[in-house]
Amino acid sequence: MSKLSLQGKYWFVLGLTLALSVLVMYVSVTNGTFDISATDVLRTLFRMNSSKEYDLVIFDFRLPRIVIGALVGLGLGISGAVLQGITRNQLADSGILGIHAAAGMAIVLFMFIFRGTTGSHWLSTMAMPIFGWLGGLGAVFLLLLFARQQGGLDPQRLILVGIALGLGFGAITLYISLKMDPQDFEMATVWLAGSIYSKNWLQIAAVLPWLVLLIPVIWWRAYKLNLLHLDEVSVSGIGLNVNRERMIFLLCCVGLVSACVSVSGSIGFVGLIAPHIARRLVGIQYKYILPVCGAIGMLMVLVGDFIGKTIFAPAELPVGIVISIIGVPYFIYLLFKKRK
Repeated sequence: MSKLSLQGKYWFVLGLTLALSVLVMYVSVTNGTFDISATDVLRTLFRMNSSKEYDLVIFDFRLPRIVIGALVGLGLGISGAVLQGITRNQLADSGILGIHAAAGMAIVLFMFIFRGTTGSHWLSTMAMPIFGWLGGLGAVFLLLLFARQQGGLDPQRLILVGIALGLGFGAITLYISLKMDPQDFEMATVWLAGSIYSKNWLQIAAVLPWLVLLIPVIWWRAYKLNLLHLDEVSVSGIGLNVNRERMIFLLCCVGLVSACVSVSGSIGFVGLIAPHIARRLVGIQYKYILPVCGAIGMLMVLVGDFIGKTIFAPAELPVGIVISIIGVPYFIYLLFKKRK
């Protein structure tokens, strides 16, 4: 495929995915328990004869939830592509490698220590991603410690160690949550299921700086992800410091995942599925894969949240559960395909 046709395909796929995401946003903001017409939404957004009821529904309930869903999908999709790139393993994902569980454990510990302030006080909301980042760094340290073989990362051992770490951190999280009072325990349980219900603009302000700072760093170094797929001799021959580059990408991924987990809980499989779809659509160059992964992840979370809040209305199903229902069979399919 020529460079021109590849770029054309890339822009078509990216534009189509973003257009579908905008369409889902439109449907989400206009539909629900209280339906609002597109005209009333525009009047409310542009402050033309808006009412208090529409302001409450759109600005306090629906828009923050939609924006959080888009940001979380963007971050998880890109981090999944990077993790699969630096590990050379198409089954790698922040959830499977235990990074989700470690960040979640750190944030539940934060909830336990600063009970009653999470999500409402600006200082605690801004500090939650930092706690999650520290927890994710702990998971990365243990992965590097136990998954190394003959000076490199063994892909099969990486998956096994990641699953074991995820189970271990999950058990610690459950123990901490059982020590909470009933109100905080209920909040932690809903959060751990991967819910973006009742999000607010303060939480958007907490996650946005991490994405704004880290995603450009990852995209700027995208060509190095292509080089990391070469064999060790070739990479050494061109003078690339493999260990340093992998560590930089790992730190960026942990930051993205921790920021997303701090506001949405554990939403798995986005970082696993989005890169596979992106590679099928736009090839293997990471300067094309990364933006498409982010757009696909955004679309997945937005669609999953819309399904979760409408299919069982008035009850709601967390978006993490909806995506897991799709992701588990896909993960099993990938396992069988890799064995063959």
